Amino acid sequence: MRYNPLLAMHQLLARRAFLKAAASSCAGLPFLFDTQLMEANPLNLPIGLQLYTVGKEMDADPFGTLKRVAAIGYKEVELSPLSKIPAKDLRKALDDAGLKNPSGHYLLPDLQKDLQAKIDLAKEFGEEYMIATVPWVPDPSRIKVDPNKDQLGFFLALIKSLTLDDWKWNAEQFNKVGEQMKKAGLQFGYHNHNFEFKSYGGTTGYDELLRLTEPALVKLELDCGWMTVAGQDPVSYLRKYPDRYRLMHIKDFHKGFTPRTSLMDKGPGAPVPTELGRGAVDYHRIFAAARNVPIRAIYVEQEPPFTEMPALEAIKVDYDYLKKLHA
Repeated sequence: MRYNPLLAMHQLLARRAFLKAAASSCAGLPFLFDTQLMEANPLNLPIGLQLYTVGKEMDADPFGTLKRVAAIGYKEVELSPLSKIPAKDLRKALDDAGLKNPSGHYLLPDLQKDLQAKIDLAKEFGEEYMIATVPWVPDPSRIKVDPNKDQLGFFLALIKSLTLDDWKWNAEQFNKVGEQMKKAGLQFGYHNHNFEFKSYGGTTGYDELLRLTEPALVKLELDCGWMTVAGQDPVSYLRKYPDRYRLMHIKDFHKGFTPRTSLMDKGPGAPVPTELGRGAVDYHRIFAAARNVPIRAIYVEQEPPFTEMPALEAIKVDYDYLKKLHA
């Protein structure tokens, strides 16, 4: 073929343009890849918030608080049984903020008193899961603290008084409530703290619940922080009972605490709450195990007091941590 200088120059320029474009595209790939990673989270689920975390803020300004929660990036919330806001106002505040509410916490005596009304309320809020926040006892009158004068004192005395028979009674009640919820198209569950792991001659309240509740009727919300405080390993429970867990509470405590099964213990070595990623809970391990479990929702729940920053600042630190964490 006869050499054509014009054609050769055109081919050279075209090749240079192609290489420049290719180099530019490749240079952008790491940025795009990193951005995708930063937009992800360990289980590829919407990051939710348990509203107990911002309880004081909710009481003062529910509409403004929920809008700030949504502005941080949270997509879902879990209702607290301590909310003082009328249901109608709370539902409007959630809708205005664009927040979904797939799960709510309830007290067992409230469920026993008027279960159908609570089921109807849960459906009104779009909930799929109704979670018992704490256990109860068959005869609350045995607790020698007046709940009308000292609600926290009554609750702590009730928890301290729990016997193995009480845990068996709770399992029975959970099965009954769970059966009715299942018929209504909802799922009942139980949320742990640390006191469930108190030993009763070779077993614990938590293990009794696992043994005595029907798996289809009673699912579990794993509070990873409280289980760790109790000296237990969330990974072990996720691996041993993968079909029981559906929801997770994500919280952290500063390193150096002494494992304990007493709630609200302020003695030496007591757990001190902190923001995610700044404490003792190894969420890399936990989320790696949770990837093999049918988890449906994750909720940030930071315990008060908020000593290092206000709650609404703390939940942003928590959110940013989860956005960058990879199992």
